[in-house]
Amino acid sequence: MFAEENSQEWFFTEDPQNENCRSRLGKGDSSSSSSGSSVLVPRRWLFKVQVPELRKDEVVCVVGNIAELGKFMPEKCRVLKQEGDDIWAQYIEIPEKTRIEYRYCICVVIEEGVQVIVRNWETRIYPRTIGYHDESSEDNIDIYGDFSNDGDLKIDRGWLIKETIVQLKLCNDPLTLWRPKYSNRTLFIKVTPVNLQRNNIKTSLSEALEESLSTDTQDQLESPKHAFTEVASLNSDDPTFKVQTQFGHEYNNNDLLIFQSTVLCPANIAFLIDFYVYSSRSQEGEPPYHAGFSYLLPSVILQNSEGKCVLPVTSTKHRPLGQIRLEYIVISPMKTFNCNMLTTYQRHWKKSRPTLDVGHRGSGSSFKTQNCAEVRENTIASLKTAIAHGADFVEFDVQLSKDLVPIIYHDFHVCIAMKKKKDLLDSDMLEIPLKELTLEQLRMLRVYHLTEAKTKNPKTFNEDDLEEHQPFPTLMEALQTLDPHTGLNIEIKWTMQMADGSFELYHPYDLNLYLDTILEVVLAHGDKRRIVFSCFNPDICQVIRLKQNKFPVMFLTIGESQVYDKYADPRCWSINSATQYALMSELLGINVHTEDILRDPSLVQLAHRNHLVIFCWGDENADPSTIKYLKKLQLHGVIFDKINQFSSKEVKESIFLVEARQSQKDLIILAAANAEKPLSPQPITNKDRILDVEKARVHLVDNLSTATSLESLESRLSDYQKKAQNSKSN
Repeated sequence: MFAEENSQEWFFTEDPQNENCRSRLGKGDSSSSSSGSSVLVPRRWLFKVQVPELRKDEVVCVVGNIAELGKFMPEKCRVLKQEGDDIWAQYIEIPEKTRIEYRYCICVVIEEGVQVIVRNWETRIYPRTIGYHDESSEDNIDIYGDFSNDGDLKIDRGWLIKETIVQLKLCNDPLTLWRPKYSNRTLFIKVTPVNLQRNNIKTSLSEALEESLSTDTQDQLESPKHAFTEVASLNSDDPTFKVQTQFGHEYNNNDLLIFQSTVLCPANIAFLIDFYVYSSRSQEGEPPYHAGFSYLLPSVILQNSEGKCVLPVTSTKHRPLGQIRLEYIVISPMKTFNCNMLTTYQRHWKKSRPTLDVGHRGSGSSFKTQNCAEVRENTIASLKTAIAHGADFVEFDVQLSKDLVPIIYHDFHVCIAMKKKKDLLDSDMLEIPLKELTLEQLRMLRVYHLTEAKTKNPKTFNEDDLEEHQPFPTLMEALQTLDPHTGLNIEIKWTMQMADGSFELYHPYDLNLYLDTILEVVLAHGDKRRIVFSCFNPDICQVIRLKQNKFPVMFLTIGESQVYDKYADPRCWSINSATQYALMSELLGINVHTEDILRDPSLVQLAHRNHLVIFCWGDENADPSTIKYLKKLQLHGVIFDKINQFSSKEVKESIFLVEARQSQKDLIILAAANAEKPLSPQPITNKDRILDVEKARVHLVDNLSTATSLESLESRLSDYQKKAQNSKSN
């Protein structure tokens, strides 16, 4: 679900820390007062919340903007005490005359103050608040996820902090059982993490032999502490991840099952895969019987972040029963950045906003056979040109060079000019993977686009010798130079397997290294920008979603295209499958091929009904009438080339710049209406390029500021905004 409040500025903040249980603070624990905000007289506040049924090891916590509540750092959250089946409460001392912001979360506390697993948390765009003069009451009970008691819950799963997620994926008929009696039987599969480090060593040979002959694979197993396994089905009416039943999940040949285990020490954990079959004569309510099992060892899955393997299926009598083909992915947490719980935009979208104009690769593709852009695609110049003509978002492609620099470029391969020794032609083009060249090599060599190699006709662009027109700009350059009021749709390039078994790119980087490198740049330099990630690879979308809790992700899909070759992954085969997967992974939405929308416009409403944001892309969008039609269908964004020609905006400005200007006017009016005592001017820094209207608005209301502070507020507008205002007034 998405918050409908007015959009805040988007930004990244860090975290860490924690406190003791509230019982200590209730007795006057002074440790928190020394850490920051408790220089004022404290007041005892009862945090009391009603929550749904919890799972094993889960507790309810509160986290907030003051030191006593951990300053929104997940490790520093305060654990509440259970008071009944669904009520959790705790008195905590908080400072007087201070505005308090807080959220509830459900966690597994590994080590208090050091490590927690955030299972899920409240994700409304604005936290809960305690005003200056509010008083605590035993009668006030918060509803978890419901900020306004209207039943509109805003709860999302957590992200990786120090734990690791291992996903096992079953798709495209992966199971083969050799015994005919198992044909057309209802079969269930269950995945269980197994701790390989035993606390108790066998004392005798007979004990070890007895265990080896056991027909129940779970008799002697030790479950890893705090391990947690869920399963999701792409074809289910509710595709979200759920805890496994006693016998796992039903298996069907045409389905896609993903088993997801959260573990702390993946190097010490294997995975037991059990197979349960219902008897052909089973009665209603009769359980299935245990047919066989497989083991997946850590030595297999920890060699690479992703891969495939084939495991033997052994019967309970230790005889060969069949084989199962698995795809696995190991998702590790980021090591250099921690996300806090102040806010999240992962599923936030302002619904009242009109359809956005998104510039494709900036000002458009420049190597197509027709309707080519005049400026080289995916360059700073192309992006700036689109922004100057009113793009609300600019879309561009990011991948890594050999020296691990995130660069902006679309294709996995490039061509370089090579001298021919025998042929009559003076030169020819040699195609090589872009990942085999460093950034310096890409910028120094004569590098050509694949289309130029095919035609043997290198293309020239106007002002191609200028710095901003050069190919291979870095992601950091884009984040540092582009207008902050224009959103960035960052498409992550990653290889996909085609239906014929081939790959778009062979031997890519390690997946975790690849994404961590890109995310580090975005989180460090994205500042308050509006950023949306997207990718054609569904696994990449989910990994980005799980590695951080700030920026949203959209699943790019080709769908049922007659133009592009089909991918092997069934999640990519249709808009319906893409919708199911976006719901499964809690993504912001889907980015679909216009070809599907023009064939069946009702698919737009499918996304709306599931509360998903929907963009579209494709060559069909290179037409003003098609763009107008797509906007009538109420898509949230249309990606198209040549935004300088096809945009219908009268005023060529980003919608976010227009909103910021209007918000500034509203803020000035609000400040004047509450002019009772002066607001101390705030120091101006280079980082304050975007006016944080909502934060300033709250400050004005709480402190009854006067209009004498408007000069400082006005000075916080970006240079871009001032220029726009001056040009308009002239």
